[in-house]
Amino acid sequence: MAWFETWFDTPYYHILYKNRDFEEAEHFISLLVKDLQIPEHSKIIDLGCGKGRHSVFLNQLGYNVLGLDLSKESILYDKQFENNHLKFQVHDMRNEIFPAVSKEKVDAVFNLFTSFGYFESDAEDQSVFQSVNHILKDNGYFVLDFLNEKWVKNTLVQEDTVEKEGILFHIKKRIENKHVIKDIYFEEKGKDFHFYEKVKLNTLADIENYAVNSGFERVKVYGNYRLEKFDLETSPRCINVFRKRKTTETAKASSSS
Repeated sequence: MAWFETWFDTPYYHILYKNRDFEEAEHFISLLVKDLQIPEHSKIIDLGCGKGRHSVFLNQLGYNVLGLDLSKESILYDKQFENNHLKFQVHDMRNEIFPAVSKEKVDAVFNLFTSFGYFESDAEDQSVFQSVNHILKDNGYFVLDFLNEKWVKNTLVQEDTVEKEGILFHIKKRIENKHVIKDIYFEEKGKDFHFYEKVKLNTLADIENYAVNSGFERVKVYGNYRLEKFDLETSPRCINVFRKRKTTETAKASSSS
């Protein structure tokens, strides 16, 4: 079983990250939909939605939202927020969304706050882009909010300790074989635990290759949650905005390759 299939379903994952800045996240999402001029009532998929906070906020902004996540525990939690225009389902982003999960194509797919790069093979990463392409309407947006691999390498803190709810989490980070690996050690009720996170350090060029191969064109790159211009050396984020090329353009691209 992959690391994310176990770690994300534990209560400890949510304890460790419980103090994430949701105000910053909501401000970012508000800026994003305004900058992209996504009309109210548009259909949006929150891919890798976790505990659903961003799906709920998008719905509050007036969008029809489908939140998808591999974690059964997270989706079970999210179900309490459902309404006529907000739904949640368990789904592996490597698999087809349309028509297996959604019978209708959508206006935008958001993959936010580093919910990509968990898979071992390039083919699996490519399958995510293919799946997103198939669910999007022509000219629909795919927003991939990813880390800036150069910034990660430049700012990596190798060891840290944080306390959350009386638990001391000892965190060690390293870069190995094009991945940033975070080992998480802690003890609770006399039992020792060890989990880890492993994210592939996809470059800007890597991500664009996945996109182009799946019928997308990149239209914007932001460098942070204030939507400032991306800078390879100083930007903490690499927020890619892709647009699905029209079906006729996609067909031409495939036939000429």
